[in-house]
Amino acid sequence: RSLKSDLHVTSVHVEYNGAILGDSSRVDVLPDGTANYNFTTSFECHPDGPNSLDDIAQKPVLLTVIEVMQKEKKKKEKTMPLGQAVVDLLPLLQGQCSFEVFAPLYAVPASPSESLQPEAKGGLEVTVSSQEPLVPAEQLSNGNLLSVTLEAVYSVPEAFGPAGPLQSYMVCLQVPAAGEREALLLFKDGVLKPAGEKEPLPRPKKWPLTNIMAPGALTIPNSFITGGPYEDEDGELNKREDREFRMQAETSRRIIWDMERRCYLDPAAVATLQQRVAECRCWPVEICRMVLPSPSKGKTSKADKGDEDKQIFFHGVAYVNMLPLLCPGVRQIRGAFPVCPYHDREVLLKTKSQHSVLRDLRRKLSQNKEGPGLSTPHSSALSNAQREDKTNKEKDSSRRLCAQSFITAMMALGSTTLRGQCLSPQQYSEAGTFLLLEIKLDKALVPKRTREELSDRVKELIPPRPLLPPRTSGAKMAVEGYHNCVRNLAVAILKEYQELFGKQLPQWGAIEPPNLEEQKLQLSCELASSGKKLVYKEQLQYAVVKIVREKYLKIMAFETQEQLQEFLCELNVYLMDQMHIDLNQLLSQEAVSPSPPTPLTEEQLCLFAQEAELDKDYELANFYHQQRLSQDQHNIQSWLDYGVFNLLLEDPTKAQECFQQALFLDPHHIQSLLLCATVAAMLQHYEEAEIFFEMACSLEPPSTVAWTLSGLFYELQDDSTRAEMAFREARKLLQAQLDKEKGIPEGEGGEEHVSAGSVGSPSPDPPGEVGRNFAPVSAVTGQGGMVLNCSSALLPSWWSISSSCPTSISSLPVFIHPPCPLPPCPCPKNKKPSLGLMTTSFLAAPSPGSGPGQPPCTIFMKAVEFLEKVNAIQFLHQALAHELLNFEEGPSCAYYLALAHASLLRENFSKCEECLHEAVSIEYTNPNVWAQKGHLCYLREDFAEAKLCYEQTLSFLEDAVDMHWVCLRLGSIYLRDKQYKQAKQTYLLACKDSASCLTWLGVGISCYRLQELADAEDALTEANALNNTNAEVWGYLALVCLQ
Repeated sequence: RSLKSDLHVTSVHVEYNGAILGDSSRVDVLPDGTANYNFTTSFECHPDGPNSLDDIAQKPVLLTVIEVMQKEKKKKEKTMPLGQAVVDLLPLLQGQCSFEVFAPLYAVPASPSESLQPEAKGGLEVTVSSQEPLVPAEQLSNGNLLSVTLEAVYSVPEAFGPAGPLQSYMVCLQVPAAGEREALLLFKDGVLKPAGEKEPLPRPKKWPLTNIMAPGALTIPNSFITGGPYEDEDGELNKREDREFRMQAETSRRIIWDMERRCYLDPAAVATLQQRVAECRCWPVEICRMVLPSPSKGKTSKADKGDEDKQIFFHGVAYVNMLPLLCPGVRQIRGAFPVCPYHDREVLLKTKSQHSVLRDLRRKLSQNKEGPGLSTPHSSALSNAQREDKTNKEKDSSRRLCAQSFITAMMALGSTTLRGQCLSPQQYSEAGTFLLLEIKLDKALVPKRTREELSDRVKELIPPRPLLPPRTSGAKMAVEGYHNCVRNLAVAILKEYQELFGKQLPQWGAIEPPNLEEQKLQLSCELASSGKKLVYKEQLQYAVVKIVREKYLKIMAFETQEQLQEFLCELNVYLMDQMHIDLNQLLSQEAVSPSPPTPLTEEQLCLFAQEAELDKDYELANFYHQQRLSQDQHNIQSWLDYGVFNLLLEDPTKAQECFQQALFLDPHHIQSLLLCATVAAMLQHYEEAEIFFEMACSLEPPSTVAWTLSGLFYELQDDSTRAEMAFREARKLLQAQLDKEKGIPEGEGGEEHVSAGSVGSPSPDPPGEVGRNFAPVSAVTGQGGMVLNCSSALLPSWWSISSSCPTSISSLPVFIHPPCPLPPCPCPKNKKPSLGLMTTSFLAAPSPGSGPGQPPCTIFMKAVEFLEKVNAIQFLHQALAHELLNFEEGPSCAYYLALAHASLLRENFSKCEECLHEAVSIEYTNPNVWAQKGHLCYLREDFAEAKLCYEQTLSFLEDAVDMHWVCLRLGSIYLRDKQYKQAKQTYLLACKDSASCLTWLGVGISCYRLQELADAEDALTEANALNNTNAEVWGYLALVCLQ
């Protein structure tokens, strides 16, 4: 199609694998630019023949459109190639027996179509078919296709230059192929490019062909080199410190191939590939520069055969780590691999390869018997028997020539050629040469479990819940409904009576019985005539039906009339009794009993449990956790908090039950999955832990913490490859999140809400990230405005604390002063409330903006934030060890805070003190550091030093993440030191943030000691309303009453 309109007669020449398949008949070009050739040709494909499955995979059919010139008298007929097209036969290996393709036609240089069609505009319609499938059905599912793309070699030695004799740059890799053979993937004729602009992306991959007249036909359709971030590669030069070197190398002198080689793997070859990768993770990829023989020299003489070694220079090798291909779901390896000098001993040690492929093939390469880059397993790879014979001969010859080799080596120092041949590979290391290679499989060697399979496995790991108990509240509700109906009807009938006979009811016994019966009759007639009696009866009938169904469970018809009458008598007695009880309560003159107290909210119970854990009253904390679960057994967060509490008590079995219960409520809850995986790893149930981690990593949106914890888990299993892949995925997610946050402008109305404990940036994980709230606190704004989540009824009218910022120095009592002059701090940022796992510990994380030298956020600090909230100390130390390696200038303040937190949980006070000393020296103005130091001194009973640390914490403009605990403990120290005014103000500050029984108790004690008895009574009343089982509250209430 779309041929030039001025063309007259054309034909098509078809070639495959170096063999001519035929020429079509000469066809005239129609005026619309089309030519119908209707040409059919064929060739045989056989595993052992010249056209094997490997040839089908990597060699296309070449079609050349030829223009036939008009024949002149007494002259031969002239032809001219116009364009070429290629047809990829890969679909035949994918189970197809027939397919149609429109092959673009690329212009041949110096042809008439080159000036008009620099790119493919026309094309050929080609149909490819086979009589039977090339790959049997049983092999199609178990076979595979291996493709290797050599992009380029960068940072080549200075000796590589265009001057001198003809040079050929080549790279080779040997892989197992179909039929238990070896396939040699040879990349020849690399193009040496001078320094300049780097290669464009994306750019097409090229066929390994040489008999191409149209350069555009070398490109493989729909196959491109796309590149990507260096950090996502699998090679050795993917670190942050390698970025500058890689960018510089891409613009310097380089050798370009952009060539793809394919190899079909039958099931036996796939098994061999897996076995070899498992036995040896590194595979050698050899590279060399070969001097091509001059055309004038002709054939190599016998005298010159001994000089063949001179034709191969710069013999190097790159070691490619193939182990990632054994990870589930991994189909591709792409990265930069350094080139080292080829030394037999080193290659044998790293790759277990006892021979050099290039040396075995140097004779064929020098004589150029085969087209460049078109080697096949049959023609290029040596058989195992040949290789063993060659190895034995080399060993025998090495014994005989041991003495002679020394003399030859000494003589080589005087020869420039031999000295260059011996020393040339060393220039690879000096120049930092590396090659960019991609190895790709059509299917992963180890299939990855699908989300459906993981969901089924997770359900199998969670024990089934017991059946729900039978419903017992229906009868109670039915009786209550009957009581309400009777009460409403009695009130309505009494109102009708008052309208007829007056509102003033006579005294009992003042009405004679005849008059009373007359009034009842008159009232009944009035209700019947107005229709209200029927309405009242229908309302009462509905309530009675519910009692029959719910209480007596009568839903079927009675079999006999006697049973019906017996039941009606029983029902009538019961209904009359219940009516009398309700009417007596309604008409009774006794005071109505007070309503039961309002139950505590889930947030208040959470706060009370935290306070009990802080005081190490674990029995009371357990009670509050169970209260939360009794209120709502379907609350996932309550189960997670209870599980974390059991981890604090070092009871992982009980914690696992809680986490599994949360996971049962939502099988796709990522925090539940991570906690189940963490506890399973602690209990050494590694198979279960792996399933939970895989499930967590398969959810959307992806979680940075999930991938990081998975990497830490694989490290415990000594699976460094999967660990590194998980860390790489986590870094990619975190970087994408940070880039997204940088590109999003700040919302209207102020700065972004960031907690004082965040590490550089908010968590990239989805909402609901596990994080324990310290109270039902909302926010503390930069201007001091505060929003309370507690009910306004809990705040007495006498509370006169200012609404200004509680953390500013002006709003605190005058006795709080910083011990030394402080550097100016940035404006405080708003704290965003978050609900999540509570913690008995204190979140160890640096304050955002607390210092100009704050390190960037890392995946391991994200994991540390999660792990210290859930008391997973084992993984916490592992993550901190990785974080320690990320900083060249030493650990950060966040690192020391997290390590201090872990030491405080284990009550290792000396280690905690060392870490806090380092943290203070790094960030003196970090409020979390001083809060943590105050907690350490408080637990050591060094109350004087603890008070100074807590006062220093309150003096900062920015809050610490555990201000509630700071205020509670500082208030208790003030009470101990009889500083009652300061204690009152401190406890009031805690009440404003998160009111609890302990905070109001502290206010009440302070007011009682100050003889402010009215305020003390109000505060103790508030404390008693939150917890009426606190003996100390009742005691101080009694003291106030006695006063």
